Amino acid sequence: EELGLNSSAPPGQLLYDGWLLRLQPGQAKRARSVNAVYGSTRPLPGKIAYCEQLYRDHNLPMIFRITPFSEPSGLDAELARLGYPKFEVTAVEAAMMHPQQIARGNTQAIPLPEWVEAVGQLRGSPPHYRSSHLARLQSSPLQQHALVLRDGAAIVATGLTIVEDGWAGLFDIVTRPDARGKGHGRHLVSGLLHAAWELGARQAYLQVGSGNTAARTLYRQFGFTEHYRYWYRGHPESTS
Repeated sequence: EELGLNSSAPPGQLLYDGWLLRLQPGQAKRARSVNAVYGSTRPLPGKIAYCEQLYRDHNLPMIFRITPFSEPSGLDAELARLGYPKFEVTAVEAAMMHPQQIARGNTQAIPLPEWVEAVGQLRGSPPHYRSSHLARLQSSPLQQHALVLRDGAAIVATGLTIVEDGWAGLFDIVTRPDARGKGHGRHLVSGLLHAAWELGARQAYLQVGSGNTAARTLYRQFGFTEHYRYWYRGHPESTS
């Protein structure tokens, strides 16, 4: 959980009585949500009210990211009682890396600004989401390796690995809709793991929608298995 939080750390965040408050606008909800990661001492109603006001002050929708480790243990139930709907249940998967199963293949490393623009084009995300994405990655002190796959001159798939303490996180694995089902995802994951191995990683993790059967089937080919799940709770405008 700490590895994933470090990999997605935005330029602006606060610690508030054990909660990590992230205030970076953009598509990544982990960079603009409350993560209740450490022990909590203040009364829960007052803490929630403080967060709601802070996010209003920053013109951000109020989102909480909930894990099995969230503190206090009654946070999820209290948010449900307050009318915060649950959405985007995500599986955190991990695997040992085996060099005989991975290869660079025809993946290509490109500079981070070009890579972020390629991700934005594949996702159809607006310019301000792309600039926020780039700012978050450029502010990270961790090792990063951005890869793409091309069909001719056109980029058809993207992926990023971020390495910390022998672990490789895999992020932004995106394939152009009309290019899916052609093995691009498998080649990209293999290339990302190969790059991570060369950076010293020996274990890998990723986050994937719990209902994304195609992606999870792909990841199982590389030994990924589920370790836990997280989800978001937010007001209706937060779910987009």
